[in-house]
Amino acid sequence: MAGGGGINNKLLATALSIADAASWSCTLALLVLILMGSLREGRGRMSEVEIETFDSGIVMRGSSTLVGQQPCDEIYVVSEGETLHSIIDKCGDPFIVERNPHIHDPDDVFPGLVIMITPSSSA
Repeated sequence: MAGGGGINNKLLATALSIADAASWSCTLALLVLILMGSLREGRGRMSEVEIETFDSGIVMRGSSTLVGQQPCDEIYVVSEGETLHSIIDKCGDPFIVERNPHIHDPDDVFPGLVIMITPSSSA
């Protein structure tokens, strides 16, 4: 009987080793699937974005707009070459300064500045 117990222990150890390896393999496969799913969902978004907050506002560095962003969404990111006047003309919201207390000087609008607007229905 003593010899049979050793074989059973060895068989049990082997079975546990196989179960442990299978468990890690399933965990790794699940992790890969989750990562692939998150990468697939991330398409069409900015890949690298830095967001900084200052007294003068919020600045996003990277791509200035999201893929598919309408020109006059409620959250608007100022692009290169835009002025407050051009944004007002584009979006039809003459009250941008009043709705954005972080804009202290209407002439101090720069690329990456995030502003809230109320887009007109015709824009």
